[in-house]
Amino acid sequence: MVQIFVRDNNVDQALKALKKKMQREGSFREMKRHVHYEKPSEKRARQKAEAVRRARKLARKRAQREGLIPAPKKAPGAR
Repeated sequence: MVQIFVRDNNVDQALKALKKKMQREGSFREMKRHVHYEKPSEKRARQKAEAVRRARKLARKRAQREGLIPAPKKAPGAR
């Protein structure tokens, strides 16, 4: 369960933190998926695509760690 504390009556900051946490957990994606019925064939295709995406991301990160491909350059204003 997501829990956010409101400090100094700053609701805007608390709402921003809540949205960030929900985005990180995938709650928005989950809610969007439940809006309409998803056929079993569409569900399998989506899950397979997500698995491929995760595998490619993992392979890319592994290759960057091993020095096979250069790491992406960060923007000057990025943290």
